[in-house]
Amino acid sequence: MLIVDSSVWIDALRGAATREAKWLNDALGKQTIGMTSLNLCEVLQGVDDDAQFHGMQRKLLKFPIFNAGSQEFAVASAWNYRRLRSLGITVRKTVDCLIATYCIEQRFSLLHNDRDFDPFEAHLGLQVFRP
Repeated sequence: MLIVDSSVWIDALRGAATREAKWLNDALGKQTIGMTSLNLCEVLQGVDDDAQFHGMQRKLLKFPIFNAGSQEFAVASAWNYRRLRSLGITVRKTVDCLIATYCIEQRFSLLHNDRDFDPFEAHLGLQVFRP
């Protein structure tokens, strides 16, 4: 499964000309892609208008949404955070640690446009999809 991070969804929705956003726009309806419940939350948080929020929710819920929230998963994410910190790397956002850990544990690839995932790829085996 390919998980698309909110960094790519947001770029695509804003019309940003990034390689990842272009790939996502081209892949919609042609490729099997999903998101975590955390990504869903991040994308929907950025929608200001109520009607647009509900419309975006309906569109995004058509994709497979993977629940990232068990007790074991929280412990594994904290462990990964600590492993990176022991290497002198501080993860800036807890949600990125959670998303990366979910993808690592499920052996899902991640399409992102966020440098915060780079240490997870370099040191913890996160599989990153590069279009």
